[in-house]
Amino acid sequence: MHSKLLDELNENGYIVIEDFLTPEEVDSLFQAGRALCMEAPQTNRKIFSTIKQEDAQGKELYFMESGDKVRYFFEKGAVGEEGQLLVDPMIALNKVGHALHVEHPTFNAITFSNRVREICWQLNYNRPAVCQSMYIYKNPGVGGEVTPHQDSWFLHTEPNSAVGFWLALEDCTLQNGCLQFIKGSHKSGVHRRYMRNPDQGTSELMVYDRAAPIYPQSSFTPMQVSKGTCILIHGNVVHKSEPNRSQKSRHAYTFHVIETENNVKYSEDNWLQAPEGKPFPVLFERKA
Repeated sequence: MHSKLLDELNENGYIVIEDFLTPEEVDSLFQAGRALCMEAPQTNRKIFSTIKQEDAQGKELYFMESGDKVRYFFEKGAVGEEGQLLVDPMIALNKVGHALHVEHPTFNAITFSNRVREICWQLNYNRPAVCQSMYIYKNPGVGGEVTPHQDSWFLHTEPNSAVGFWLALEDCTLQNGCLQFIKGSHKSGVHRRYMRNPDQGTSELMVYDRAAPIYPQSSFTPMQVSKGTCILIHGNVVHKSEPNRSQKSRHAYTFHVIETENNVKYSEDNWLQAPEGKPFPVLFERKA
């Protein structure tokens, strides 16, 4: 099947779909995200950072075992040495993941909506499954940068099939750390992998297979979009976001879809694995 959507994704590596969510849907997702702040654990707080990887094994396990749970990850500047909160709980979280699409009715309803199914249909998926979801806060002042990466580093399939749905729940500007893409960079393959460490004799559970590539700042195109916008993200397109230097947050809900048919193989060394007896939930099956 040939579709304009697929052409655009294959050409640029991303697609911007304005007004994907209604104002009511934006509001319900945003309120659900705020409610998660108050439900976050009061002890044993885990920090999430894409810059420093010196985290202890406990943090890595908490991350690795979050595939079928709702887990809370705090900003680096939000938690003190003793695990105490240094900021208001409403701005302390970096993200919540990775099974909101299954475990939380508000996020489940959007993720498995007919709009999402229709897009996956147009992108030629035969049996798309949702492998993970996240609520991202990008809070003012503490919202850290997300370093340049390809989603395929983390959600690798052979051949590549991952596509991200990134839903803006607030207006995204240069000041509050909107997404930035290197247009066409998905055509250059997968640049590195983040994987389960094959070396059992070390405390490091997760490793990168090679050093981070250097991407010139001038290559990035910022996507300043209004709330309600959906950005479709090809698994191999290089993207990043700068720290939030504004007084406003930049909440977003995002989830990833992969193909589970046509001999597409989900890598066994990806950090995220479907738990025993709980396969990734399928959006639809295209009948021949």
